[in-house]
Amino acid sequence: MNKAELIAAIAADTDLSKADAGRALDSALEQLATALSKGEGVQLLGFGNFSISDRAERAGRNPSTGEAITIKATKAVKFTAGKALKDAVNSAG
Repeated sequence: MNKAELIAAIAADTDLSKADAGRALDSALEQLATALSKGEGVQLLGFGNFSISDRAERAGRNPSTGEAITIKATKAVKFTAGKALKDAVNSAG
């Protein structure tokens, strides 16, 4: 499913226009990104939790030259699925 298909599904489920459903989805994703960029976690009961984890600086290799490089420390988004989502995925197939 891509974003357009998700917007169409939201519009069908909620009796919103596709434009309104698109704006609602865009707003939800923007709020999620804003909270995560501030270092806050986002907990969606029944779906899962989004959090930020720190990745330490580490040594690596350039795959084309084999040269040793240093990979900078970064922050990564971590998603942990909630029980309801896990159950839905496991019972679906």
